[in-house]
Amino acid sequence: MGLTSNKVLALAFACAVLLFVGTVWLWPRLARRNWRAVSGRVGLLLATQLVLFVSVGLGANQAFGFYASWSDLFGRETDQGVVVDHTALRGAGGPLHVVGTRRVDAPGGASLPSSVGQVQRVDIVGRTTHIASPAYVYLPPEYFQPRYRTRTFPATVVLTGYPGTAQALVDKLNYPRTALQLAKDGRMRPMILVMLRPTVAPPRDTECVDVPGGPHTESFFAKDLPDAVTAHYRVSKKPGSWGIVGDSTGGYCALKLAMHHPGVYAAGAGLSPYYKAPTDPTTGDLFQGDETLRNEANLWWYLKHRPAPDTSLLVTSSKAGEHNYKDTLKFIDRVRSNNSTRIASIILDSGGHNFNTWRREIPATLEWLSGRLGNG
Repeated sequence: MGLTSNKVLALAFACAVLLFVGTVWLWPRLARRNWRAVSGRVGLLLATQLVLFVSVGLGANQAFGFYASWSDLFGRETDQGVVVDHTALRGAGGPLHVVGTRRVDAPGGASLPSSVGQVQRVDIVGRTTHIASPAYVYLPPEYFQPRYRTRTFPATVVLTGYPGTAQALVDKLNYPRTALQLAKDGRMRPMILVMLRPTVAPPRDTECVDVPGGPHTESFFAKDLPDAVTAHYRVSKKPGSWGIVGDSTGGYCALKLAMHHPGVYAAGAGLSPYYKAPTDPTTGDLFQGDETLRNEANLWWYLKHRPAPDTSLLVTSSKAGEHNYKDTLKFIDRVRSNNSTRIASIILDSGGHNFNTWRREIPATLEWLSGRLGNG
């Protein structure tokens, strides 16, 4: 049973309940002062607390999507982010392969793609970076309707935080369902969503940087990913057709990619972002002495020393609960001084750094993105 399985969660909580009941039942029998009784009491208490801790941890992982599997949890995941032989891409399938489909969880029980759209699980291999990453692609209902068979659509890349799971964007943050409802309500145009995590070389957090010697994560998101998606789906090739959004680490990446590559991403939205790539045990040495690379990963430095990018940015925070509130206000002021870069914000009165907060911001963010991307 997998780490995110409901059966694992139910089993853990069942064990916690049984241990609690067992502790209450056996406690009178272990009231003596001999070493066996004392050892029994200590053992029951430790076992109960351990199982409770595991149950809460599993529940939190289910809610927030920190880890996708046991191997991911223990840092032993090896089936993603590998360098592959580019000659393997010469087949008819190209750099993007669909490996599974699922319907969008929409009210009313409709299931046809032409009614609710479809989520496809895909594997993507970058032609230039040779980075391999899984992703989920949401195709709106119009994509499958005969009257739109020649129409192309704008697209938005959706990124998780670190470590994050791409599945959480579908099941926990509800991006496809939200996009479907917004389009039905006339609040946004039909849009293709490409959902994945920025951690393309797990367990390392590359902060969407072209690390000297690899992996070249920024190039993957700036070139390989849009090229692969455009080659496989009916995505508009007109300028200004791509947007990007992410939360936390993904929010930083979204802002940086829109600023560094305005010709690719016409709009970038950071939900609870930060504005400078950190250096810690999860990232390792991202820059390896390259000061230019280090500086350009710092959005404050970039705004001051590089030409203002012709792109639109959106940032979010909350007055209570988010650590980035003051930095976000400063970032807004800094961007406003640039004539070419547009800036907007969502500031909540309160909201922590979590899925519940981001679910409150996603509808307005998708509507904002839709208004800034070119027609298909």
